[in-house]
Amino acid sequence: MKAIQMSSFGDPEVLKLVEVEEPVPAENEVRVKLFYAGVNPAEAYIRAGGYAFFNPEFPYIPGFDGAGVVDEVGPGVNRLKIGDRVFVASILAKRKTGTYAEKMVCDDTAVYKLPESVSFEQGAALGVPVTAAYRALFHRGQLKPGETVLVHGASGGVGILAVQLAKYAGAQVIGTAGTEESMELVEKSGADVVLNHNQPGYLEAISSITKGPGVDVIIEMLANVNLEEDLKYLNKFGRVVVVGNRGSLDFNPRLTMAKEADILGMAVWNAPEAEFKQSLAAVEAALKNGGLQPLVGTILPLEEAAKAQAQILSSKAKGKMVLEIVKE
Repeated sequence: MKAIQMSSFGDPEVLKLVEVEEPVPAENEVRVKLFYAGVNPAEAYIRAGGYAFFNPEFPYIPGFDGAGVVDEVGPGVNRLKIGDRVFVASILAKRKTGTYAEKMVCDDTAVYKLPESVSFEQGAALGVPVTAAYRALFHRGQLKPGETVLVHGASGGVGILAVQLAKYAGAQVIGTAGTEESMELVEKSGADVVLNHNQPGYLEAISSITKGPGVDVIIEMLANVNLEEDLKYLNKFGRVVVVGNRGSLDFNPRLTMAKEADILGMAVWNAPEAEFKQSLAAVEAALKNGGLQPLVGTILPLEEAAKAQAQILSSKAKGKMVLEIVKE
């Protein structure tokens, strides 16, 4: 089968299209014939080397997310059968042979059913972004129905799913984006209000939107830029969940005191197994019930994986970048 493989750390050019043997599922494992694979920044960090959470053994096939049909099941697998439409979220699986390939094998607990109403490219847009969104909102942020959540960078892969999940859970949702096109996407995804984060003082509108108190949860994609301002518009006992950060900052911790605010870090890699399974079960239900419609951004062919990994770090994405492996 065809796969993208790397034999050393380095620039995107270390990613090569090669022929490899098909992986075989063992007990409690599933093999999926993939139509699309998701592309995540974490995969580019891993490829460059020195990534804190994961160092692969070589040769290595990248990719944690994908969608396709179950091709073979190992002994002990009862929840899935050959031919099932599925999405793969294998980042925490014990075995994962990589989704930048025509077929991959992983634990059956990392493979979930994809309803007919959701396309395979949309299924590949789940995985890391949707588990990050769910964990940030509900496990770390403890978002409750009726609360107000602010999602920074709401048109990106994680942000657009966070908007949908929060709305589905009964929250009031404020999203931010930087262009009219991106703002329209966030609005279509269910945000009650969308703010342009390129306009000076854009957060000042929060006082009138919330009629004074501020927001209860903030999903923060760029903490080094926004954190100090976030704390000014947070409600008493509010929570800021840091999903992304690209630098350091100097701010006054006293801002956390009057409101007894919590600043919480979040990394999917740290999720306890039970919480990770809970996230995926909830996502499967939301897909089935219409609460999630993943937004796909750029689609590139599998052989352009190097280009995809270069773009994922340099572009301001609208939705999730995916690789087309085979046409459906």
